[in-house]
Amino acid sequence: MVGFLKYNPEWIRKPVQTMIGEDKVEIITESGTDLWARTYYGFQTDTAPVLQVKTTEEFFSFIVKTEFESSHRFDQCGVAMYLDSDNWFKASIEYEDEKVQRLGSVVTNHGYSDWATTDISSEIKTMWYRFSRRGSDYRIECSQDGISFKQMRIFHMWEGSGEITFGIYAGSPTDGSYKATFTNMEITECQWESDAEWRADKE
Repeated sequence: MVGFLKYNPEWIRKPVQTMIGEDKVEIITESGTDLWARTYYGFQTDTAPVLQVKTTEEFFSFIVKTEFESSHRFDQCGVAMYLDSDNWFKASIEYEDEKVQRLGSVVTNHGYSDWATTDISSEIKTMWYRFSRRGSDYRIECSQDGISFKQMRIFHMWEGSGEITFGIYAGSPTDGSYKATFTNMEITECQWESDAEWRADKE
């Protein structure tokens, strides 16, 4: 297990206000920052800051705890794998209103995004994520306590083989601006068992 920040991550669009500590990153989001590509809405937005590391390792997991003070529609922060403007992934909670926010993920392959979500209470202001890689296949999980993780989705990235970049991001697509805090950022051995391992466990 190695701390994410020890890999000297680099910014894609560094925010004006940010703080990086020994094991903590804070981002004050700026309005109009988001990631989305074409599907349904027709537009492409490529403005959210992303802090990433590079790797050619094909089997690993990345764990992070997020805390957020979101209050405007679509305010969001979480995990990202930003390869380029047409190929990327993000998982986060997107604020909707005082009652509901959306826990979900977006996979963008070759310039088109999808969006998979489930509604959760807006009282939730912290979430853990575990992002795992097996070759060019990926899994994202979430947890409210950092111990018990639940699968959100498994997906394939067409350009996600070989060297990739991954890390954390935050944004405020509308008029928002809030503080997003990232802690407990660790890169570990792959916590996503292979199909053979899964079958063996079931026997």
